[in-house]
Amino acid sequence: MRDNEGFENAAALLPLDIRQAALALAGAARASAEEIRLRSGRRPSLLLAEGESPFGDRAVQPHDLDTVLENATRASAHTALECVAAGFVTVRGGCRVGLCGETVVREGGVRSIRRLSSLSIRIPRQHRGCAGEVYARLLELGLPDTLIVSPPGAGKTTLLRELVRLASEGGRRVSLIDERAEIAGVWDGAPLFDVGPCTDVMTGAPKPEAAAMLIRAMTPQLLAMDEITTPADVEAARSATGCGVKLLATAHAGSARELAARPVYRPLLEDSIFRAAIVIDRRGGQRRYRLEELGG
Repeated sequence: MRDNEGFENAAALLPLDIRQAALALAGAARASAEEIRLRSGRRPSLLLAEGESPFGDRAVQPHDLDTVLENATRASAHTALECVAAGFVTVRGGCRVGLCGETVVREGGVRSIRRLSSLSIRIPRQHRGCAGEVYARLLELGLPDTLIVSPPGAGKTTLLRELVRLASEGGRRVSLIDERAEIAGVWDGAPLFDVGPCTDVMTGAPKPEAAAMLIRAMTPQLLAMDEITTPADVEAARSATGCGVKLLATAHAGSARELAARPVYRPLLEDSIFRAAIVIDRRGGQRRYRLEELGG
């Protein structure tokens, strides 16, 4: 994927005049933007490392949000109902559109979102070279089962993508569970991001089912997955460890200490499922990776 392609793919979802305003922004802003945010009644904004920066000359209207959703789902929100109910839609190139509005709840669960009030379009990027140093340290430790830890939006998926590429280029068979099609950005069967020559990607399936299928069918040496967030995801990681497969995954927490304090992650640490954590610190717009060995 070209350097600016992620921004262009995100901008293509916007209504015409907002798209033109986004594409007219300075090159530095487009290159560093992490998200495009639309909120009804407010001007559009770019999410940059230092905060949000408004652009354009008018406020977002409710129909603008509907237009983005129509573009993201190819004018068929019904076919993307499950994704919409989950609060996001993933489109070509790994762009994820996060949705916020009035939920429709039935039988104790969210079935859809209507009357959108705001949305965010995450801009995917491939930062080659960002993981070289931390990957070398992981190799020194024998490539232990590793969890990438940071708050939302700090770059876990970007680092995971790069670590997968390095492991694959090093000759390891990697199976990548890309549940939301954000990591590899598979389109028409081919990944738009470079995830390495020895990587097999499965999209769409929940992690437990995908892990079982990949271990049986693709005999991976490394199993990678994004965002362990539920007990089912934890169980998927637990079941993989007994199969002689190395694990690489991400989780939401500000530190290894915060990770241990969250009940959903506690079994991972108590059972020594992961032996190392890469903690992402973000200061002054710069990301730093700190490798910690987990006890057990």
